[in-house]
Amino acid sequence: MRDTLFHIFFVWYPYVCMSAFIFGSIIRFDREQYTWRASSSQLLRKKQLTWGSNLFHFGILFLLLGHTVGLLTPKTIYTLFVTVEQKQRLAIIAGGIAGTVCFVGLTLLLHRRFFDPRVRQTSTYMDLAILIILWVQLCLGLLTLPFSFAHTDGDVMLRLSHWAQGILTVQPVDARLLQGLDWPYLVHLVLGMTIFLLFPFSRLVHIWSAPIWYLGRRGYQVVRTRRTLGTTASRAKP
Repeated sequence: MRDTLFHIFFVWYPYVCMSAFIFGSIIRFDREQYTWRASSSQLLRKKQLTWGSNLFHFGILFLLLGHTVGLLTPKTIYTLFVTVEQKQRLAIIAGGIAGTVCFVGLTLLLHRRFFDPRVRQTSTYMDLAILIILWVQLCLGLLTLPFSFAHTDGDVMLRLSHWAQGILTVQPVDARLLQGLDWPYLVHLVLGMTIFLLFPFSRLVHIWSAPIWYLGRRGYQVVRTRRTLGTTASRAKP
């Protein structure tokens, strides 16, 4: 029974979540473009939103990048620069700092969303649910840190990397590889995959529309000139 549950959650379930994540996002963009937004409530309780949003986004982007690089970089590549033990210590320290920053920001956003009546009124059930799920997921991630300190040989990190790379390359490893891991790691993995499953049905889809192209766009200035009396013309000046 234990082997069957691990096979369901760590071999089949990842592909269910990945399929929903990809195809659900495409279908929503195609059929419900008017719902494709972050649904900002920035006019309400703006100061708390500014602090919470900035801290949350800084922390979560760092964590996403760290998880992606940490789990998906082959051992043969990163061991050219650092040992497995050094990589784990770096992940613990950097992840702990980013996780703490993210926790503060997300807690501010959660408090604002639940305890400000005006913001609560503009929130959907999915808005509230996804914030709670993200907060619990973040707490689980921080909870794994003490367990990681107890496994300084990097064995747990190697097993998680092997599992993640197998899923991505459609060569899933035997789910029994994860048996024996402490429960925070296992729950953290399952809840993380569930977030991908819920992604297309929440406001998280606005991540796909992040305006990163603005970073390389040429600046311009609008200049107004009066050509004739009572007539104003506008032109863009690069």
